[in-house]
Amino acid sequence: MKFNISEVNDCYGCGVCAMSCPAHIVDLKLNKRGFYTPHILNTYACLSCGICRDVCSYLDDSIGVEESISHNCYASWSNDIDVRQTCSSGGVGYEVARYLINDGYKVVGVKYDATNNKTFHYVAETEEELKPSIGSKYIQSYTVDAFVKIDKNDKYLITGTPCQIDSFRRYIRRLKCEDNFILLDFFCHGVPSMYLWEKYCNEVKDKTGKILRVSWRNKTNGWHDSWRMIVTGSKSEYSNRWTTGDLFYKFFLSNSCLGKACYSHCKYKGCSSSADIRIGDLWGKTYNKDENGVSGVLVFTEKGEEIIKHLNCTLIDHPSEVICEGQMHHRLKKPMTHGLICRLLKTKLPLKIIFIVVQVTRISFLLKCKLKRVRI
Repeated sequence: MKFNISEVNDCYGCGVCAMSCPAHIVDLKLNKRGFYTPHILNTYACLSCGICRDVCSYLDDSIGVEESISHNCYASWSNDIDVRQTCSSGGVGYEVARYLINDGYKVVGVKYDATNNKTFHYVAETEEELKPSIGSKYIQSYTVDAFVKIDKNDKYLITGTPCQIDSFRRYIRRLKCEDNFILLDFFCHGVPSMYLWEKYCNEVKDKTGKILRVSWRNKTNGWHDSWRMIVTGSKSEYSNRWTTGDLFYKFFLSNSCLGKACYSHCKYKGCSSSADIRIGDLWGKTYNKDENGVSGVLVFTEKGEEIIKHLNCTLIDHPSEVICEGQMHHRLKKPMTHGLICRLLKTKLPLKIIFIVVQVTRISFLLKCKLKRVRI
């Protein structure tokens, strides 16, 4: 049997195994639940070198670097009013990328392709090329096309989920080229099945016509009311919040159909990271009256600290308890309905009906638990 990642299923889908393969025979494909997973294109061409396994963060219970004990924590926001308004939180991620592009770095960010209803990593070399990366995207990104273009001798900012960044850290450490890279991740909730997004887009498209743009977190009504989905179509615009029934957010925020690794293998909550910098919304009591958006920033390395100090941003020191207050501190529990939901998402049933099934099943489960406690 070849020594590779062929038996790895339901992993993070980070794609670093594909970029590291010297035979170029690894790609990512959606599995039956709607998540990217490694696929060997030609088993016979495998060299059994094991590099794809060495860089895989899923196969290791630890993170790529020892958890930082001393790190600096900030509340922060861009001093550029337009940037702060356009970005999902305080705009620090965009300011990091803009600063590094002007310092000669290339930026590997994420943008949304409305034509194919997918997000993917891409390489930006100018501020203009960077703009499509603005804003949160709450679906899994395809990384391979961008990652394989990376030249280890150039300078890059790599952005991504904590698991993507952890594997990437292992890769550049193996190649001994860490000095050329800045790694930025974010507080991650998890990624939902792509089948949820495909079904959601098909239903929204019936109202809007061909989808042209999507805004996952629009701050028109303020930062704390920014869980609003706005889909701009060729005929009309769809706008809804999770509190008033947007079905994508209802599935996502109820953790109904996230990747199996998000439940069983997430080791990146709180301050656990292989990145130089971690960002996210600074939810919690400290800034609950600010409606312009505030970023929580954790800096883990000297390189990260040097960059943060040069940004066009306001920085306010806080203990990590404040920065992480509104974030998840433990991995999620997989709901008993997970398999059922993933199967139903591939049927012709409307999302509204599937969500009713989810709620009924959940209520039934809670009643059984309550009755069990009563009997005890």
